[in-house]
Amino acid sequence: MSTQLQQPRPETGRAPVRILVCATCRAAGGDPDAPRPGALLAAGLRDALDPTLDAAVSVETVECLSVCKRPCTVALSGEGRWTYVYGDLDPASGVETLLTFARQYREAPDGIVPWRERAEAIRKGVVARLPPLPIAGSR
Repeated sequence: MSTQLQQPRPETGRAPVRILVCATCRAAGGDPDAPRPGALLAAGLRDALDPTLDAAVSVETVECLSVCKRPCTVALSGEGRWTYVYGDLDPASGVETLLTFARQYREAPDGIVPWRERAEAIRKGVVARLPPLPIAGSR
């Protein structure tokens, strides 16, 4: 018998959303000394954040998301929400696509954005969806 944990749901639009970008992946056949695609994507995301609209969205780089064959790879997470991992994002065109999805994700109380409302790159790039982790102290 499984027990469903009742997760507290964040207040839509206000709870922080984290975009974690793998900064170590290399493009296949790319120059090993060139900037990594994930680092370019993270910089583009930071530059594109709107201080008013995206106050609850943070962009962080991580050393590795273990999806090396699908750069650029990112994860979106938020308290009480499903976590998504996406690959194959273009460092240039992926910025607006990912920010749009992060805003949709932020507005969804559980992080689940309806499939048809997602951009094609997000629908095709999904690597994994992980359930919300229990929040410390809740049972």
